[in-house]
Amino acid sequence: MTGKAVPAVLTLLLIAALGTEGKALPRSAVELRCQCVGTHSKFIHPKFIQNVNLTPGGPHCKNVEVIATLKDGREVCLEPTAPWVKVIIKAILDK
Repeated sequence: MTGKAVPAVLTLLLIAALGTEGKALPRSAVELRCQCVGTHSKFIHPKFIQNVNLTPGGPHCKNVEVIATLKDGREVCLEPTAPWVKVIIKAILDK
């Protein structure tokens, strides 16, 4: 490369790197790690639950994860072995 081409290429690379700083990558449909750090086992009345997602264990995470979205928008990881959560899981699987 010539003496002027090297600084020009380095400047372009620097500008490209600055343009990508701070941008969040979109979450993929299949996360490659567990989503639940801890779980909630106390009863939550169904009138406060908007949606429940059941993620079976697999290569991404060995745990079965039950994530409830509450009507106020919060997401809560539920303890899959809690009796009331088992009832919810059974109802989901029976549909």
